[in-house]
Amino acid sequence: MAGVLYRKEREVLEFLVQFQNQFGYSPTLSEIAKATDHRSNATVHTIVRSLVEKGYVQKVEGNSRVLKVLDAKITSTMSGTTSSIELPLMGFIAAGKPLEPHTDPNATIQISASMISGQKTAFALQVKGESMIEDGILDGDFVVIEKEHEVKNGDIVVALVDDNLATLKKFFREDGRVVLKPANAAMQPIYPTRVTIQGKCVGLIRKF
Repeated sequence: MAGVLYRKEREVLEFLVQFQNQFGYSPTLSEIAKATDHRSNATVHTIVRSLVEKGYVQKVEGNSRVLKVLDAKITSTMSGTTSSIELPLMGFIAAGKPLEPHTDPNATIQISASMISGQKTAFALQVKGESMIEDGILDGDFVVIEKEHEVKNGDIVVALVDDNLATLKKFFREDGRVVLKPANAAMQPIYPTRVTIQGKCVGLIRKF
């Protein structure tokens, strides 16, 4: 499985696919830089190298300019108007229980690439329970999480509470202490003794 595709990498890969479909050969670093709003060819070179290392692109021997996009699924997706990527599906999150790993360690979920910033590592979790229903997060939904430790009041976060219990709640700092609030009037807020923010919710996926 190819590595997680970040936004800047996706933009370069998308341009590569579309350029090759139109002209039948690869664009230069300068052409990629101009199309993706990068000022430096060196930056584009680094992104291309990352795409090669992650298994999305292969350099054709004898011609360093020719880049072959390896994944037919990526090519067909990006030839259209919508680009998507696969994120690792790390497991299940339920209020006040340890994170439960997914039964398939290689499980992934496809999301719209625009859902994440591309600046942070991202993953998905499946929600168990109704602690966030008033914010539209229902039992069985998938939440997209970007790893983040610095969050602000009102952010929906994955928090590790008192060392091993995980929860999806709204983060607030009140009177110098952290409060994790549910979006369910029937449930009480959590005032953790110890809390580690694992990441911030940036998207929601519901499968019907």
